[in-house]
Amino acid sequence: MGLFKSRYEKEMDEAIKKLEMNMSNNYKDAAQSNFKEFCDLYKTFKDEGKLKGKTAETYAAKVKEYETKMQGYTHKDQKPYWT
Repeated sequence: MGLFKSRYEKEMDEAIKKLEMNMSNNYKDAAQSNFKEFCDLYKTFKDEGKLKGKTAETYAAKVKEYETKMQGYTHKDQKPYWT
């Protein structure tokens, strides 16, 4: 992920931006959907060899990071305040 990014890196970064935006606005269902899209993009680009070396490692770390953040990040796990 140097000064010039490939089209694939830009697409991954765009998916991360959407995910971050929905997480910051507490749109849990949309954030879950964006996370799935991000993981699918990563897997596809990695399998096709479009993400290599350090770039692939960087995005793999981001996948792990968001996996941790997204655990239990749903509306159904949210306890209502009135009970």
